Formats: sequence, structure tokens, C-alpha cells
Amino acid sequence: MGTEFNGLFDEWAHTYDSFVQGEDIQYKEVFAHYENILEDVVNKSFGNVLEFGVGTGNLTNKLLLAGRTVYGIEPSREMRMIAKEKLPKEFSITEGDFLSFEVPNSIDTIVSTYAFHHLTDDEKNVAIAKYSQLLNKGGKIVFADTIFADQDAYDKTVETAKQRGFHQLANDLQTEYYTRIPVMQTIFENNGFHVTFTRLNHFVWVMEATKQ
Repeated sequence: MGTEFNGLFDEWAHTYDSFVQGEDIQYKEVFAHYENILEDVVNKSFGNVLEFGVGTGNLTNKLLLAGRTVYGIEPSREMRMIAKEKLPKEFSITEGDFLSFEVPNSIDTIVSTYAFHHLTDDEKNVAIAKYSQLLNKGGKIVFADTIFADQDAYDKTVETAKQRGFHQLANDLQTEYYTRIPVMQTIFENNGFHVTFTRLNHFVWVMEATKQ
């Protein structure tokens, strides 16, 4: 993942929270049960947590309230500024992304929501291989993101978006790197993880991978 999405992140920073609250009809189903999705990621995490894509700090805040020690990574300057306004003053967010980041001393869980699709499948594999080296046995990766059960599910979702006049959503689905469950299962298993997938709305699944 390079910096190609940073401009998008900066533009989205000031409207992101309204998106997750369902104010844009095109993305309402994408963010359905948003609070429950964040809570599920928190509940599946433990110990020292490395969070990729802090965004405006919504997941970060819940992790901190649950007593986790959090190391936040976020590439967008605008997102970091907004998150810092919402989070405790002593909390720091480091510039970086899924592939390029400062490695904390000790990590038990790696988390992210609505962000892993910015990596190609090849980049996803590189990232998971890197995380496998950082985590001890029993360490976890907990990612919530839009993924699809198979190619047919993806095709039907894109076609439905077009039929409903949700052209921005359809464009996003076709231009970003939304992957398939069999692809992610292979990536995790090849890198020493046992993984489960739990669907929390039409778009979003939670991937919970435990280092073996």
C-alpha cells in the first residue's frame, strides 16, 4: 500500500463519522450495525493492541475504554488530527500504514476496521506474513472489512448497487481491492494462522485469526 489513498482519506476525514451513522443512503448498509462491529472487534482483542487505520478514533476509543494498551497507526494527517480531538490527550497516533509502520515492543492483537481493502491481495499476503513474525503463538489478528463469500456474491452486490442507482458505491466496489473469503483463508493458513469469518452485515465480515 502506497500513498495513493491518502488524498481520499484526507477528503473523507471531516465526513467519515456521518457516513458511519448512515447519513449517506448509498453506504447505509455498509455501516449497518457499526457500533456492534466495533464492539465485536474489541471483544475479540486482548492485551497490547496494534491498530491500523485509526481513522477518526472510533475503534480506538472503545479499545481504550476496555482497558487495552493501544498503538495507533494512521496514514492520513487529517484523520489523525480529528482522532486526537476525540481521544485522551496522552494518546499518540503514529503515521504509517499496513505495510510500513513503527513496530511496538510487544503486541498481542492486531486490529483494523474498514481499511484492509486498500491493499491488493498480494499486499495482503505480504502484510499477514509480516504480522505472523510479530505475533507469538496465541496472538491474534482481528479485522472487520467488506469482503465477499465468493465471486458470485461480489458480482451480485455490484449489480444490485447499480440497479439501485448507487453508482458511487458500485464504483468503490470495482476500484478498491475487496477480496474473497477463500483468498483470505489461504493467506492466513499459509502464514500459520487458524481463521474464522463472521458476517455482521451484508458487506462486513470479521476475520479472527489466531497464530498457531
